[in-house]
Amino acid sequence: MVLKRLKALSCLALLGAGMFTSIAHAQEKVVVGYQQIVGPFISAIADGRFEAAAKEAGYTIDWRQFSSAGDISTGLASGAVPIGVIGSTGTAAAVSRGVEIEIFWILDNIGKSEALVAREGSGIEKPEDIKGKKVGVPFVSTSHFHLLVGMAQLWKIDPREVEILNMKPPQIVAAWQRGDIDAAYVWPPALSELLKNGKVVADSEAIGAASVPTFDGLVVSKDFATDNPKFMAAFTKVLADTYADYNQNKAAWTANSSQVQGIVKMIGGDAAGAVEALELLSFPDAAEQASDTWLGGGAARALDASAKFLVEQKQIGTALDDYAPYVNATFAAEAAK
Repeated sequence: MVLKRLKALSCLALLGAGMFTSIAHAQEKVVVGYQQIVGPFISAIADGRFEAAAKEAGYTIDWRQFSSAGDISTGLASGAVPIGVIGSTGTAAAVSRGVEIEIFWILDNIGKSEALVAREGSGIEKPEDIKGKKVGVPFVSTSHFHLLVGMAQLWKIDPREVEILNMKPPQIVAAWQRGDIDAAYVWPPALSELLKNGKVVADSEAIGAASVPTFDGLVVSKDFATDNPKFMAAFTKVLADTYADYNQNKAAWTANSSQVQGIVKMIGGDAAGAVEALELLSFPDAAEQASDTWLGGGAARALDASAKFLVEQKQIGTALDDYAPYVNATFAAEAAK
């Protein structure tokens, strides 16, 4: 009996150790949410550079593609997604609602890469013509923000005069092809598809110059960043190297290049469209990231302006007094050294 009990206890001990090992392994796996956004970041996912750096730091990465910032925001709020891609507007909305995240990398300055496109035969020749029309846009995205800014500040259109439909990029493309919508405000690769039989009537470069610029960023749970500095340093170093490679060798990022082919593999679309989309964006290097233009001050100012506008539009309840605590330049500054 004693021998049997000892064997049983031994089995339980081994089982417990196995469970502990499994839990430890699960804790080392980091979920990173990304969207269908063209850029060097996506190329580095495709060629495995992030995985190699993470493995050396003692982690593995579980990449998960989301079709909207809202979905990633939900994952961040629940703790299921510690790192994710969100635009400046989505970030402003999330932190204003109490989600404890911080921007640690600017993926791109959006500029002309997000645009209001009118379908051929829609009767829309200029932005003011969207009155009475159906316009598809992903809600709480940078595109949604600039659509609302354009209507309120530039085109003097009451949002109630437009049927604004909440659609994810793939849904926009499908609705466009069926003829269910007259216009859409979106980014590549969906934007590239719409331009096959549509035309740009406004873009985020012009709207941003007249109001508030928008950007896409990588955000991280504050707790995760604090508890996992080794992972954050390795992850950001890959970003810094990839962005430096793009900025120094843009001409090599052709439709046939491994970098662009990797982007298409990860998010869809076609290579020629990906190259066009890259040319519409600007990608600040690590030193620029840490400067006052971006993480050193500009990003917080953009979040503040975005949040105040979202409050005016009744998209969120209240804005915070200060958004600087939700921007972290530390990792970019270290990667720039």
